[in-house]
Amino acid sequence: MDFSVFFTPSNFRGNAFAAPPAGRLLDKVTFFSGELKELNGKRLAIIGVCEDRQNAGNLGSSNGPDAFRSYFYKLFPFDLEANIIDLGNILSGNEIADTYYAVSKTCEELIKKNIIPIIIGGSQDITYANYLAYENLEQTVNLVTVDRCLDFGQTSEDTTSGNYLNKIILHKPNYLFNYSNLGHQRYLSDPELLQLMGKMYFDVYRLGEIQPFMQRTEPVIRNADIVSFDMSSIRQSESPGSLNAGPNGFYGDQAAQMCRYAGMSDKLTSFGIYELNPDVDPTGQSSHLAAQMVWCFIEGYLSRKADYPVCDYSEYLKFIVHLEQEQHDLIFYKSNKSDRWWMDVPYPAGEQKYERHHLVPCTYEEYQQASNEELPDRWWKTYQKLV
Repeated sequence: MDFSVFFTPSNFRGNAFAAPPAGRLLDKVTFFSGELKELNGKRLAIIGVCEDRQNAGNLGSSNGPDAFRSYFYKLFPFDLEANIIDLGNILSGNEIADTYYAVSKTCEELIKKNIIPIIIGGSQDITYANYLAYENLEQTVNLVTVDRCLDFGQTSEDTTSGNYLNKIILHKPNYLFNYSNLGHQRYLSDPELLQLMGKMYFDVYRLGEIQPFMQRTEPVIRNADIVSFDMSSIRQSESPGSLNAGPNGFYGDQAAQMCRYAGMSDKLTSFGIYELNPDVDPTGQSSHLAAQMVWCFIEGYLSRKADYPVCDYSEYLKFIVHLEQEQHDLIFYKSNKSDRWWMDVPYPAGEQKYERHHLVPCTYEEYQQASNEELPDRWWKTYQKLV
């Protein structure tokens, strides 16, 4: 499919920001001119989505893509060649469905070509369009959001930044295997909704639970196909450029750390940053942070080890832990390349659609937990989904 018709060239070079000096990222990126052959050899594609009609509480985020670019292209390039193409901007369609269609079809074609879309929004309901890209790829997917609250608003015909997760879960056919959120704040979250997440075996991690131990976010992110990052999950003092930002949230360096984890994941195939609103970011602090977050994502991508266990286990250390009380063996694998851990969760014979989910990223602490006769919660939740 020729998705070039969806794009308008970015005009960030014509704004008030001075052009960066030579030798910065601006010199290392291909800017799409409409010829699909320009995608040859590319590994990462930047997509601006100038759409915020479905978030009345943060109007102005449609201007986020070019504000992001004005800082991103001033950064220094990477040690390795990243092979990035900037496709330009998808402008608001006549209807919101038109915008969603453009995003989903573009992402679908890029993923088929093994090119990772890096979506810069725009409002976070664009995540729904990103999810739709996987409908024709014949695989179930895992979605991870980084957000201060869970966007399961009241179900309605319209998809908004406050209820897009409803649309994803209720979409038919359903190809969502797991959903996780990192960083919700309890006083902003409906307790009944949190209970429902537990009943559905979804993983939601409270801000205070993970902020002191950011390494615990790594296996969650490593298991994702899609990562959607809401800038309002970062505290306002660190990132004022969102009308939804509050006094609490992640610090800027923690946001960058999670983005690097996302880039390092061999499983991840699309990534997005949303709710960046330059209209309330007078000094450009949030735009600058978003640029650094994407830089860290790309650096993580260039650090991939290609060590996701698929068939050949010769380069992994295998650990078998017998749980006496459960009368069951748990199998763990440790990569010799990265020292990262996975645990093997059995799945029903003949269920090929689950094959890519039975090896679950985990931590060394979960191996220790199993060694102490405790069944890891992550193992149990995954097993419930598989059976």
